Amino acid sequence: MHEQVAPAPTPPSSATTSERATPQARRALLSGAAGSALEWFDFAVYGALSATVFPALFFHSLDPAMGLLASFATFGVGFFARPLGGLFFGQLGDRIGRRQVLLATFISMGAASLVIGLLPTYEAIGLTAPLLLVLMRFIQGFALGGEATGAQLLTMEHAPRNRRALYGALMAMGSPLSQVLATLLLTILSAALAPEAFNAWGWRVPFLLSILLVVVGIYIRLRIEETPLFEHETEELAAESASPLVIIRGYWKTIARLILAFSPIVLTFYIVSVFGIAYLASRGFDRSQTYAIIMVSNLLSVLAIWLGGYVADRIGRRRVLFIGSAIALAAGLAFFPAADTGNFPLVLTVVAVALTGTQFGNAAQGALFAEAFPTRVRYTGSALALTGANLIFAAPAPFIASWLTSLGLGTAPVIIFWAVVIVAALVNIYTMREGRTLEGLPQKFGKGRLGL
Repeated sequence: MHEQVAPAPTPPSSATTSERATPQARRALLSGAAGSALEWFDFAVYGALSATVFPALFFHSLDPAMGLLASFATFGVGFFARPLGGLFFGQLGDRIGRRQVLLATFISMGAASLVIGLLPTYEAIGLTAPLLLVLMRFIQGFALGGEATGAQLLTMEHAPRNRRALYGALMAMGSPLSQVLATLLLTILSAALAPEAFNAWGWRVPFLLSILLVVVGIYIRLRIEETPLFEHETEELAAESASPLVIIRGYWKTIARLILAFSPIVLTFYIVSVFGIAYLASRGFDRSQTYAIIMVSNLLSVLAIWLGGYVADRIGRRRVLFIGSAIALAAGLAFFPAADTGNFPLVLTVVAVALTGTQFGNAAQGALFAEAFPTRVRYTGSALALTGANLIFAAPAPFIASWLTSLGLGTAPVIIFWAVVIVAALVNIYTMREGRTLEGLPQKFGKGRLGL
């Protein structure tokens, strides 16, 4: 998939060649999945609130349309910080190991989320409020730039070789699980509190709970050992780990193709689950209905991720991503017409198909990205591809959708933009090849197992 000469297979240790799950592999899986879910929780809360209460609380001086655009812009700041975090933590992860880096990313994001929960609004401190909000959002994204890839690598490098896609996919469960937890809590708060109370202090509750998440997350991360693949190649990695510029220059085609390949997943997810909340509200859906739609859809997505990971170990990562992207294309064509009907069951069905389809494809991402790079640059290369996809396609998605719908041409421009990106990605995926195993050996699919 990249232009480099394939690295010579590294003599693997027994820990990296086993097709049976060791106790440490299971511990890494459970710890990584739980830590990933906790890490994404506040990120999901911010996404939901940026479409609802943040425009009024932090951009009070702007008219409603501009306030929504400004709020989505702050949402995008976290994505712009991700590549920087991916470079910084990726280099550390390739040099000192995955485990230590993941402790740092967790603490950083938890601290930023706690500050957001305590932040005064625009009415209290004026322009300082949105500036601090942007800064905390940047720190969140910077930490997540290293977290998302690191959790996948830590788990997959511990995993049995015939279930690496499944193990990597279970890391992706953090995203829909966090959406479920976040929207469930926001739904409860919205139903239990009057709108004035929710806008005054109710929205702060999820962020203030971050201190509990950080304590639990640190405990989980301390119980994970460093990966066998990294320990086996420690001396070689210390001597050969390349600088970010060298990695970009040597693997830029691989990184670019992976970014485009993953675009249908992130573009569809953030248009539907972030901009979609605001759009449904404009079509008469109240806050509890929109939160319920997102929550149910993401709950079903958890099963889709598990299935996608299992299938990717049997038929290949590329095919699973292609199927998920094709479903995303269908969802892009159907979402706005369904929303315009105001029919709750119909919208719930379309959103559920959209998010389960994208998460089915998302299940292949971890293994596909990791297997595109040798161990010495795997963390940095994978992080650049993942954060690049989020920067280019996820970060501007709510903003672009909001801007396009404000042009007075309805939702047609958004649908066209959505479809063009996905079609280009499908062509790209179709012409890609599978990478080698993490040990540098040829892939052999079809031996995946249902269990862990």
